[in-house]
Amino acid sequence: MGLRVWFEGARPRTLGAVIAPVVIGTAAAAPSGPTIWWRAACALGVGVALQVGVNYANDYSDGIRGTDANRKGPIRLTATGLARPEAVKRAACISFAVAAAFGLALAIAVDLRLIVVGIAAIAAAWLYTGGPKPYGYSGLGELMVLVFFGFVATCGSAYVQISDVPAVAWFAATAVGLMACAVLLANNIRDVPTDIQAHKKTLAVRIGAPRARILFVLAHVGAYLAVIAIGLQYPWALLGLLAIPLSVVPVTLVMTRSDPPSLVRALVGTGQADLALAVLCAIGLAIS
Repeated sequence: MGLRVWFEGARPRTLGAVIAPVVIGTAAAAPSGPTIWWRAACALGVGVALQVGVNYANDYSDGIRGTDANRKGPIRLTATGLARPEAVKRAACISFAVAAAFGLALAIAVDLRLIVVGIAAIAAAWLYTGGPKPYGYSGLGELMVLVFFGFVATCGSAYVQISDVPAVAWFAATAVGLMACAVLLANNIRDVPTDIQAHKKTLAVRIGAPRARILFVLAHVGAYLAVIAIGLQYPWALLGLLAIPLSVVPVTLVMTRSDPPSLVRALVGTGQADLALAVLCAIGLAIS
């Protein structure tokens, strides 16, 4: 049961948001040279470890601030007392150390400047809800998700393959980055009532749930428009549009429901659509 609690506390349902950019970023480099699989594996290791780390870090920071006291959704280790705050903080640090180890291997093999990128990514992961002025409490969460889960993760995955970032990688980054933003929007729309009580001013709180719902839909639409842009150069990449049916349910839920279980389903469904889009588009890039 102890391992089960820690597994749930890592929020594995969010991992699709970091797998997707590595998959599509690696594929974006494929037309320019053979895929170096160990580098792709290390990039995936960086992404997964960072995501697990940020989930534990958020659990710790929100828990000690009292933000998670009445939160609905995935299990919270700190707020519920299932784990000591120090243990959750230590789990976050271990995860970040694992990410750093994978990232250092890539930096040594490809470009030492990647160390700076890695430091920035770990800092962004911790400061989302940690530190004296967490940017997640100021409505900047979605912007940072677009930057790191979109452009940094996708373009970085392409760069470690060919030491360059092809134009297609930027469109691919936009597609998966917007989907990752939609995942966070679904989460924050669900938490608007409790975040208001906790004085956590997420983007959904700042602009209001109705506008946040519209933004959620636009993020899905924007992601598929980016796939179309990729398809103009690599027609087989339009296979990514086959993920559209997976977006229908989460979009419908966000636009019509307010209960936490439905919005959790929308979050999970968006993550699945994100990963499907990335895999299908990557297949299209591979065969183009």
